[in-house]
Amino acid sequence: MYKIPESVLVVIHTPDLQVLLIRRADAAEDFWQSVTGSKDSPAEDFAATAAREVREETGIDAAAPGCVLRDWGLENVYAIYPQWRRRYAPGVYLNTERVFGLRVPPGTPVALNPREHTSYAWMGWREAADRCFSPSNAEAILWLPRFV
Repeated sequence: MYKIPESVLVVIHTPDLQVLLIRRADAAEDFWQSVTGSKDSPAEDFAATAAREVREETGIDAAAPGCVLRDWGLENVYAIYPQWRRRYAPGVYLNTERVFGLRVPPGTPVALNPREHTSYAWMGWREAADRCFSPSNAEAILWLPRFV
């Protein structure tokens, strides 16, 4: 089954703008990012995709007390990296990514899915933006103070 070329990017952060970044397990480079993931079906709502991906990748429940998931109303359209195109139907080269923020309480525990990520780090928003592999992820993090 092919991946749907509609996904989410979720910037997880604390009220004081500490951002959670996770390191991809399947990337050869030092690939740090926010939570990302594709819809499970074309009918899946972007907010449901965001909450599901956050839980799958970090163990964080976006509906837990003190957590606020917010659709930032931003979308990125980008070329799918060549190393991941095989996951999509033939002829699919572009992905549309909806951007969300998830505010979590300080000290929120993180439980990574080891098949997807090898480590995580909390850091200030500027440092997090500098550390991201993806330019669209870095740009989203730089937007964070406008959405708090």
